[in-house]
Amino acid sequence: MPKLALYKQDGTQNGEVTLDDAIFGIEPNENVVFDAIIMQRASLRQGTHAVKSRGAVRGGGRKPWRQKGTGRARAGSTRSPIWRGGGTVFGPTPRSYSYKLPKKVRRLAIKSVLSTKVAEEDLIVVDALNFDAPKTKEFAKVLENLNVDTKVLVVVEDGNDFTMLSARNLPGVTVVAHDNVTVLDVVSHNKMILTQTALTKVEEVLQ
Repeated sequence: MPKLALYKQDGTQNGEVTLDDAIFGIEPNENVVFDAIIMQRASLRQGTHAVKSRGAVRGGGRKPWRQKGTGRARAGSTRSPIWRGGGTVFGPTPRSYSYKLPKKVRRLAIKSVLSTKVAEEDLIVVDALNFDAPKTKEFAKVLENLNVDTKVLVVVEDGNDFTMLSARNLPGVTVVAHDNVTVLDVVSHNKMILTQTALTKVEEVLQ
């Protein structure tokens, strides 16, 4: 089983933590990770695109000329798609692009990216992140103590609001609760910090 150093907020080591080999030590499946990222990016699309069909364009209620005798083609409305100012045919309509992968596939994807972070030594475990109040300076000091100067994903236990508020103004820092970790979040950041409580809860969820 992989082992990692356990750190305190001040950057000093506080023993070791043993990781679950079935979650943090598997052979990453790149195809599954790719599928999970595409799924998440598709779900982020708003899908609010829309055009007006001939029924939605204003006007065109009167027949422009009589049916027969003019020598021109029959026309029932000036809002026909072949007319200037008419409706659009087969244009985009509001829709949802989201879809779901099977649960086992989603779990394999998150396990794969977590295992990659461990293999590349980009995962840091701290015993706790506790702040008496939202303090951006204090959170920045914690990152400095842990030698983190790049894009970092911080995973904390649910309810740790002061930590989330302390980091929200720091560029390149994203803080999420343990039950909101996604594949896209993990691969979008160079480093990942887990509190010991969040680590335990993540392992429980992915068992």
